[in-house]
Amino acid sequence: MRSPRPFLIFPLLFVLALASLAAALMAGSLSVPPRELLAALMGEATPDGGLTAQVLWQLRLPRALSGFAVGGLLALAGALMQTLLRNPLADPYVLGISGGAGVGALTALFLGLAGFWLSGAAFGGALAALLLVFALAQGDASGAQTRLLLTGVVVASGCGAVIALLLALAPETRLRGMLFWLMGDLGSADAPWVSLAALAAALTLAFPFARELNLLARNPEVAQTQGVDVRRLRGLVYFIAALATACAVVAAGTIGFIGLIVPHLVRLALGSDLRLVLPAAALAGGALLTAADTLARTLIAPEQLPVGVLTALIGVPLFLFLLARTGRRG
Repeated sequence: MRSPRPFLIFPLLFVLALASLAAALMAGSLSVPPRELLAALMGEATPDGGLTAQVLWQLRLPRALSGFAVGGLLALAGALMQTLLRNPLADPYVLGISGGAGVGALTALFLGLAGFWLSGAAFGGALAALLLVFALAQGDASGAQTRLLLTGVVVASGCGAVIALLLALAPETRLRGMLFWLMGDLGSADAPWVSLAALAAALTLAFPFARELNLLARNPEVAQTQGVDVRRLRGLVYFIAALATACAVVAAGTIGFIGLIVPHLVRLALGSDLRLVLPAAALAGGALLTAADTLARTLIAPEQLPVGVLTALIGVPLFLFLLARTGRRG
């Protein structure tokens, strides 16, 4: 008999996602009551002559949707990486993707480029790091996971050195923007539909392989005997997770702990079946990052904090709690 828990958890996640989006739209220097929020979103007139609608449609809604998409991408990629590497400490950045994107983005900022050039440079850097890791990690099947992980760590370290050099050489007028990008910032996210499309595509591509991933997570040898092409499955899902991470980093910079913590919380609530974990992680990650970004721009308003700082402050104690809980069970 199937557990009734998913029928309770998924509606709760939908409610949390909607609540986080509503809070992101209402909170800020211009407070928007629920009635005015609905009126503005439905195109009706508001008492302030359209100012509320302008703020919502041009500023808050794109940022909230981008935050939801980026959080979903990171949580989905984290769940895939933890399954494939069979390592609960794996996160979306484990293969050096964020380091490559950071080198590309900071190079663009160092040269004074923005907009399309910034996004293109970040995505190009992420893709270059991904291809470099896969090229260097090729070899026989034995120890493939360890070799890939170590190669990713080495590439990430090299990218970190280049990033440190760029920060040391950067003029002061550009240094603040470069640091904000590195710490994670949704302030310049103005194309949410691209990130939402990437999230939908990543989930659509990964979900059909959930059953095979369940077998792989238990035992690769058993999965092989069940007819799973383990090598092909690993390569395909690595690329899905890596490209999802690249899209997230391009949109918002490096945001930590979402991809590490959210899959653990989802498994705690739903178990390890990836047919449930993958969509639930996307919803929970999106809701968490949207809520964190709302706090980041309202806690010390009118100043804004990098959202990556908030996710770290939330994630560290939460992860330690989960670690202590697991230790007591063990």
